[in-house]
Formats: sequence, C-alpha cells, structure tokens
Amino acid sequence: MKKLMIYGATGYTGRMAAHHATAAGTPIVLAGRTRASLASLGEELGVEHRVFALDDDGLIDRSLEDIAVILNCAGPFATTADILMRAAIRNGLHYLDVAAELDGYSLAEVLDDAAKSAGVMLLPGSGGSVAMLGCLVGHAVDKVENPRRIMVAMHVAGGLSRGSAVSAMGSVTTETLERVDGRLVGHAAGSIRKFDFGNGAVDCFQVALPDLITLGQSTGIPDIATFVHVTGDGFPQGDLSKLPDGPSKAERLANRYQAAVEITDAEGRVTRSVLDTVNGHTFTATAAAEAGRRVLVGETRPGFQTPAGLFGNGFAETIADTTIIDI
Repeated sequence: MKKLMIYGATGYTGRMAAHHATAAGTPIVLAGRTRASLASLGEELGVEHRVFALDDDGLIDRSLEDIAVILNCAGPFATTADILMRAAIRNGLHYLDVAAELDGYSLAEVLDDAAKSAGVMLLPGSGGSVAMLGCLVGHAVDKVENPRRIMVAMHVAGGLSRGSAVSAMGSVTTETLERVDGRLVGHAAGSIRKFDFGNGAVDCFQVALPDLITLGQSTGIPDIATFVHVTGDGFPQGDLSKLPDGPSKAERLANRYQAAVEITDAEGRVTRSVLDTVNGHTFTATAAAEAGRRVLVGETRPGFQTPAGLFGNGFAETIADTTIIDI
C-alpha cells in the first residue's frame, strides 16, 4: 500500500497533521531526525516511523521506498524544501509542505519542468495562508469580469508557534515585495493600508507572502499585494528557541483568523470578500492532512500547483469551520 509520509512529524504542526491524518484513516509513516519522539508518537498513533536526516541522499531515497506522497512539516523550510523537493522528483513521489517562506515557492517554479517530466506534483503551501487566501481570492475573482489587481490581507490572531516564529524571523528584510505587471518588485517596507475583516477597517502592513507567487499562478492577474494585521501577542521577542512549541488548544480556540480581499477590475470597480476560519495553526494542520489524503487517492497534476488551483476554490470551506462571504 502506498503511504503518506509526514516529515517533521513531531513538530508542532506535524504532530497535529499526523493526528488529523490518522483520524481520517490515511495510511501514514512518521519521519524526522529524532528517534525517541518519533517512536513515542508512532506508538501513540499505531503507525510506522522512520528516522533519517537530510544530509545523505542515499538514506533519504531508501527511506522513501513505498511512499507515494511526502508532506514536509520541518521548518525552517529554507533548509528542508530544496532537499525534499529534489528527492521527491528523483523518487517519483508527490511533494507537499506547509511553508510560509517565499523562497520555497520560487524553487517550485524553477523545478516545475523537472517535476512535470517526472510526473511529480509540487504542492507547497498545502495548508496555511496559501490554501486559505488562494480559495478566498479565487472565490472573489470568479465574480469579476476582467480583474486587474488583487489586494489581500490576513488577520493573524494569537501567538505563533516556535517554528513559525523562527521561519518568519529568517524572512525579515528591510524591503518587501509585490507583483507589478506580472513581476515581483521590491520596495521599502512599512506601507500600511486599511482592510475590513468584518468588524471595521483596521491597519494592515504590507509583507511579502508566498501568495504573491501562488495567486499569480492560479489567477494570472498581473498586480498583487499582500498584507497582514496582527493581534494578540504579536511577534515574539528574545530567544525564539526558548518559546513553547505553540499556542495551546484553548489559545487556538480563542483566536480565530480572518482574511479580506479586494479585487479591482479594468474599470476601477472593487469587489470585496471576507473569510473567517479557525485559528491558523489548526487550519494549516487540518488542510495539509486533507490535502495529503486527497493527493494519495489520486487528485494530482504534474508540476508546481496550488491548493485552490488543484482542489478548487471551495477547498478552504471544507476545512473545519471556514466560511467566505461577499461584502
């Protein structure tokens, strides 16, 4: 039987994804570098585990035997995505991850031809903002004739996981990016714009989310800007390695996420939609596990894909308690 491997399965997101996948009856193999924690989780879930680091291609390839899909939950993805994408192509299996780092998506673009030649799908962002915002934007774009510009913002509520904080810190720069005429263009960070997530307009700061790449691919719209509004604990300070794994279940339940999109057409008319969902950590793990299940049973397309492009704009609304409304 072909299986879904979750690499980084004992991390904060990987562990939640493993629980969701097991509950759905998906045949999984846990993987990562730490034997004791993998063995413990494997015993808890009643599934196999495999221990391997990412510094030996031969060992990686042997560990991927009988695996059809790999879900990479091991961040920072700057150190894992390249190795595991290339391993997936080399071994003829499909690659998914939960990355929020732009570079991994640029890499998927670079590897698109090689993946297609190997019959392999690259689906970075199978959970998280890429799945969430991709479906919201796709929903709104479908209502607009001749769309020309996307402006989309995500409301991040509650604390970050330790892994997310480390990944985010690695992406901090003095400039940000947006898509202009189909190309990524840099400019000084600090731009602020108001969005309404359903309770009045609030300030959102412009950031370079990976959706600049995925929305460009899935919609073909030339001008895209991405923003974030943060409430709750905000970005953690100090030694990030000392942070807890992530928010508790109670903290996740108390902090829902929202997203808002504005689509401008060629005549300057604006269409707005809003998404409301569970906490982002819960959404990410649930969506990634569901994406892995669907890919394992054959919902695939070779090359670099996006969740909304592959599964349809309604995918996010199948995850937990997620709704999209037009305003």
